[in-house]
Amino acid sequence: MSDLDLLTVGEALVSLRSSGPLAVGGPLTMHLAGAESNVAIGLARLGHRAAWVGRVSDDELGEFVLRQLRAEGVDTAGVRRDPDRPSGLMFLERRTADVSRVRYHRAGSAGSALCVDDLRAPLAAGPRLLHLTGITPALSDSARDAATWAVRTAAESGIPVCLDVNYRSGLWSREQARSTLAPLAGYASVVVASADELDLVAEPDADENAAVADLLRGGVRTVLVKLGADGARAHTADGVRHVPAVPVTAVDTVGAGDAFTAGYLSGHLDGLDLVDRLRRAVALGAFAVAGHGDWEGLPRRDELSLITGSAAGTTLR
Repeated sequence: MSDLDLLTVGEALVSLRSSGPLAVGGPLTMHLAGAESNVAIGLARLGHRAAWVGRVSDDELGEFVLRQLRAEGVDTAGVRRDPDRPSGLMFLERRTADVSRVRYHRAGSAGSALCVDDLRAPLAAGPRLLHLTGITPALSDSARDAATWAVRTAAESGIPVCLDVNYRSGLWSREQARSTLAPLAGYASVVVASADELDLVAEPDADENAAVADLLRGGVRTVLVKLGADGARAHTADGVRHVPAVPVTAVDTVGAGDAFTAGYLSGHLDGLDLVDRLRRAVALGAFAVAGHGDWEGLPRRDELSLITGSAAGTTLR
């Protein structure tokens, strides 16, 4: 068993951000993006040992991804450089003060070529947790097979699995997602979803209570339902707990769900009770929406009380 707290698997993207409409041109800034790498960074910033595994292009963009992850303390030892495929790109434009739009160029990317062999050694090392999202199995047949193998192997080895549904309509239909994600959820200890994603891991058109009951019967121990500005609910065999959101001024909602998941998993690793795990989860979600970028605003451990313990407009001197 290694001393690795979290292994997460997926595709990291190069995000090119514009402060205005892409169609009129203007400067773009380069950032790291990706649901799974966001979670890894969130945990690393809180002092946990997190590893991200995937494929990156064997060029400057791939090097950029690795440099960003390493600078944040994320273990990239298991990453494979792919000389034949490019890095996936994500273009984000601030269309209005309240609306941002995202365009992806990821078909045929290095990340989409993920396969089972990429994951054998990292998972054999015995991390304390495995985290995946519903994005990865949507990327390609080989990525779907890799995700399926990983959750099954982890569960059989006694490694708890966290599955964040994270549905992306641009990658597959709800029917395609359900046919893959519902079986994956059967191996998970924790399932994370928005209210409108729950039926993707349960019966079609199931409401929250029915979907949760289905998941708990199937062996899931905790179902986390993200409610945005209304906070979050956690369902277990012992009942339901709700924690309100931390009130902040939202400037960028991208990455908030990943921050929430990172906060919850951090609380799990620290041995917190369910409500305190939820409190940490919504606190990290608040940090994410209160700053620009997918992960740039996430806190270090000694900063966790900045949002929850300070009044709006506070300047700390």
